[in-house]
Amino acid sequence: MPRPFRRFQFAGAFAAFGAVLFAATAQAAPTREDIDRSVGLRESWQYLTRDVAWPARWTPDGSAFTYRKTVEGGFTFETVDARTLDRSPAFDQERLALALGKALGRPVQALRLPFETFDYAGDRKTIVFSLDESGWHCSLVEYRCEAQVDANRPRGFGVVRDLSVPADNHPRQSPDGRREALVEDDNLVVRKAGGGDAVRLSSDGSAGDFYDPETIAWSPDSRRLMIYRVRPGYSRHVLRVEAAPAGQGQPALRSQLYPKPGDAVDQEQPVLFDVASGRQTVIDAALFPNAYQLSAPRWRPDGNSAVFDYVKRGFGQVRIIAVDAVTGVAHAAVTEDASTFVYADRRFAQDLGPAGNEIVWESERDGWNHLYLIDGRSGRVKNRITRGNWVVRDVVRVDEKKRQVWFAAGGMNAGEDPYFRHYYRIDFDGRNLAPLTPERADHVASFSPDMTLFIDNYSRVDLPNVSELRRADNGALIASVTKGDISRLTAAGFHAPEVFTAKGRDGTTDIWGLVVRPRNYDPTRKYPVIENIYAGPHDSFVPKGFWPFGYHSGGDKVIGMQALADLGFIVVQIDGMGTANRSKAFQDVAWKNLQDSGFPDRIAWHRALAARDPAYDIGRVGIYGASAGGQSTLNALLFHSDFYKAGVAYAGCYDNRMDKISWNEQWLGWPVDASYSSASGVDNAARLRGKLFLIVGEQDSNVDPASTMQVADALIKADKDFDLLVVPGGEHSVGRSTGPIDYVTRRQFEFFVRALQ
Repeated sequence: MPRPFRRFQFAGAFAAFGAVLFAATAQAAPTREDIDRSVGLRESWQYLTRDVAWPARWTPDGSAFTYRKTVEGGFTFETVDARTLDRSPAFDQERLALALGKALGRPVQALRLPFETFDYAGDRKTIVFSLDESGWHCSLVEYRCEAQVDANRPRGFGVVRDLSVPADNHPRQSPDGRREALVEDDNLVVRKAGGGDAVRLSSDGSAGDFYDPETIAWSPDSRRLMIYRVRPGYSRHVLRVEAAPAGQGQPALRSQLYPKPGDAVDQEQPVLFDVASGRQTVIDAALFPNAYQLSAPRWRPDGNSAVFDYVKRGFGQVRIIAVDAVTGVAHAAVTEDASTFVYADRRFAQDLGPAGNEIVWESERDGWNHLYLIDGRSGRVKNRITRGNWVVRDVVRVDEKKRQVWFAAGGMNAGEDPYFRHYYRIDFDGRNLAPLTPERADHVASFSPDMTLFIDNYSRVDLPNVSELRRADNGALIASVTKGDISRLTAAGFHAPEVFTAKGRDGTTDIWGLVVRPRNYDPTRKYPVIENIYAGPHDSFVPKGFWPFGYHSGGDKVIGMQALADLGFIVVQIDGMGTANRSKAFQDVAWKNLQDSGFPDRIAWHRALAARDPAYDIGRVGIYGASAGGQSTLNALLFHSDFYKAGVAYAGCYDNRMDKISWNEQWLGWPVDASYSSASGVDNAARLRGKLFLIVGEQDSNVDPASTMQVADALIKADKDFDLLVVPGGEHSVGRSTGPIDYVTRRQFEFFVRALQ
């Protein structure tokens, strides 16, 4: 059996034996059989529920909706007629399983199809879904499945083109069908539709400053084109050796385009062309200097202007830039500035009218995420649409004719978990706010294409999913669709986690978390504590809905926490400051401060629970997490080792200079400065105290696996003991949703038994 790296292996084994012997004097330590049983808990429990349904998806014509739900032995996809409520199978699952298994080259069980949701591709004869980070489509006529191929040139995290792959240079036809545009010899040309002599519109393109055919955008009247001229950024490639590739004896070298913080990104220059006259206008970049990223250009319906989104390097500003079709003069239709960061991935904007004279815009400018009505000509706020100490979580639909917005929000209901999502309708002027989802739970609503109906799927950690058909205008209940049954799961010993809140570092802000205790919990005993951590600033992570099974990139779901708890631990998960979906100030704690990870709030929360529960042994606290949670786990032992005693860190981005450009420049800014070093597990490795177990997949394509090895190198140089498990061929989610899950989970469980019991 492979062993992890450990200095003084014999001494470590002797210490582990001593710890087990000591624990046995008070209570028998978990045996290998106990650990194996806990590892298998997910498989033995997750098929014990009935009619627990996922959020629905509507058919393109809005006549029906489809969802996945639990049945005996697995899951089935069911379609419901929206008018009659008649139910039928969404498709032949046996045939689809055979077709998908053939395409994947591995068996697929009909009741365990490896996707949770799907959409119809234009009609109800083909479905599309995501699997293994790729898009797939399956015909429901021939029952044939194929992976979808993206014809566009790959880009490293959206900002550096892979120039080793040819661009998609198929001719782009004009709206009137008379002409087509493409690139020849790095320059833009047009010709008659279907071929013929090409007319060159540009002559300043070159290999180092080329016109990108994938950015060609025709005006609605077919008179003009906008395209980007591109100066390539730094084409950094991460190289990985696959030591044991399937089907061959020798190692293989893998290469991935992978820009990192500080790298030069592609510089895109918008250029406007008048097709008839050949006039070329290079758009003045004064309003979009030092761009991190420009969106693809798009024309407004009236054809009088083209627009694109701009994110400034460092994420301190975003804009919508509008370019006059005749003069080429640009103006900022909207500008969003921040002293820290604009959360670029959460932006929402929608033009109103064919000229974009008004824009519905999402902003945190008052300290909470809200909607504003913007004058698209001046960029000024015409009026606020939403306001209050709560956050807009998602915009569902903007109805220009009715001048109304449907949206999801959290924190509006006093006394309720602020992370629960509810749905609302409101007028553009901020009046007539209508709540649509009254139940005290977390809601996911699926609206029909014509916005007359929606399926409300709601749940809590202690309430299995309920789905109801409701009216979209006022939320009135039409019919019950599904109601989850967990009676068999409860009979098998499932207990819902406890929701616990305590004050954070400031003494006033509520910090929310979950507590999972052993099924044989004895309040007269002392239990070591283990925290499941994910502290990325891009979201919140403590589960709010029911589904307790499976794994995800942020760490274990509740069932994984229960399996660990059953070995004699209290396992918790907490959302500290520095995470999202609360106020801007709450999230801003992470700005240039990723090493914080909300630990002052987390430790205060732990202490509050220990003060209430004598069984909560605050002297023996462990921690585990993956990806950003892996970085936080290591940082717990570097910066808070007086509190955290042991940690298991999966696939961590331990030094943010080694990780992907997009995630890290968003939170640590640009240029690369001392904040990157302050959060680095490499630069601070000598501070390690406590017991550490590093786990990494050899072929991690999300976080450069060299980051883990650099931590290992720094720890060795600092003469620090630690455990290390490298999984050959393993990806970013190895041991959590891919690869040898049971093996890696067992190793994690055994580590905590040795370290804390």
